Amino acid sequence: MGRDHYYNKAKQEGYRTRSAYKLKQLDEETGLFGPGNTVVDLGAAPGGWLQVAAEEVSDHGTVVGVDLQRIRDIDADNVETIRGDMTDEETKESLRERIGEEGADVVISDMAPNMTGEYSLDHARSIHLARQAFEVALDLLPAGGDFAVKVFDGQDLADFRADVEEEFQYVRSIRPDASRDESSEQYLVGKHRITAPVAAGDELDVVIDDVGSEGDGIAKVDGYTLFVSETETGDEVHVRVTDIKPNFGFAEVIDH
Repeated sequence: MGRDHYYNKAKQEGYRTRSAYKLKQLDEETGLFGPGNTVVDLGAAPGGWLQVAAEEVSDHGTVVGVDLQRIRDIDADNVETIRGDMTDEETKESLRERIGEEGADVVISDMAPNMTGEYSLDHARSIHLARQAFEVALDLLPAGGDFAVKVFDGQDLADFRADVEEEFQYVRSIRPDASRDESSEQYLVGKHRITAPVAAGDELDVVIDDVGSEGDGIAKVDGYTLFVSETETGDEVHVRVTDIKPNFGFAEVIDH
């Protein structure tokens, strides 16, 4: 299949880069995009990923691309671009203005370092870029948001993946068919950002404010909902958190 297939396919179908097909596969496998989504593409030049995202979020969505290089205008009304360094506060401020107070639904990054051919150096630089993208994503993604980033395989990947796993409900590693055979690239996709003020295993005292439709007690921790089984309104209980989702979690009573 190699380079020529995807290179020619991109030319025929009007995509600026063969990597457009990598993003298509990530979306097919993990459901990154939905109609009406707000997407931020970091390191977006020359614009192949912007094209794919613009198609997937439809006219109701918004796609904002950021790059130090100028991105040629894309023939889509739902795409905007910002020329700047994603780590600069000024660029971040422009991004926040474009996407609004509710934040982004998805942050994606296909950035790669300029290759030196020295494997360990290229790997370390790729993880550094991925970490920068991750920090921007945490700044822009509310609970439930998704993140996809390119990384090169190597010794620093496990630590980076562990950091991403702390922030999302689950993380998948995908090597798209359109990646070149000789490349060590893969993509980490973090699904459903968790912004909970508690983590699984935490123990705390709560007051049950209400009872949900399933019969579980409901406690609030800094606005976050915890469902606690076998409790009633007014109970004051010591609980252990058993499971965390983006917008709610579950806990069990240790002591009444």
